[in-house]
Amino acid sequence: MIIGITGGIGSGKSVIAKQLRQMGYSVYDTDSEAKRIIVEDATVREQMTALFGEEVYQDGVYQTSFVAQQVFADKNLLAKLNAIVHPAVRQDILRKFRSSEGSDAAELLFRGSEVLFFIECAILYTAHLDELCDKVVVVTAPEEVRLARTIARDHSDINKVRARMRAQNVEEDIRRADIIINNDGNTPIPILCKEILKEIT
Repeated sequence: MIIGITGGIGSGKSVIAKQLRQMGYSVYDTDSEAKRIIVEDATVREQMTALFGEEVYQDGVYQTSFVAQQVFADKNLLAKLNAIVHPAVRQDILRKFRSSEGSDAAELLFRGSEVLFFIECAILYTAHLDELCDKVVVVTAPEEVRLARTIARDHSDINKVRARMRAQNVEEDIRRADIIINNDGNTPIPILCKEILKEIT
């Protein structure tokens, strides 16, 4: 079973994902895995170079800032970037999920009759990765809590954080979710994870 985990900035979805890993579950972090794929996948590298030019990789290092500047100024370029990266991530998820299905009998007994594979993704719906999921968990928190967490984590300007929050369609994600977890800081993360597991098993 594939379970998507998403939520707005500062909701604490990454903390939930980290706890699930500590509990022994497979969690695919789309952000870090996409960065790996952009560097390691030969086909993706070829497509990225064709789109952005030779400057996109310097001495084998992906130039994140260069690409960010390019797509910020051109939404069509962003769409083309996503059209390269999202399908590659999708295929990588399926490959790793199929690999996880080969878990040994002891692991299957520990987790139950079905292997649970989690996908952590801030843009789960935008990237259409929800289509791979049997269920989607949306992690929420009050706006002021999310704001405080993000400022403490990123040392960002409060107005910039608010702008990022407004740009996210959290309400729509919540509407489409199968499971909603309120991570307001009052409930320990391990208990929230147990709530998630109870809902999906």
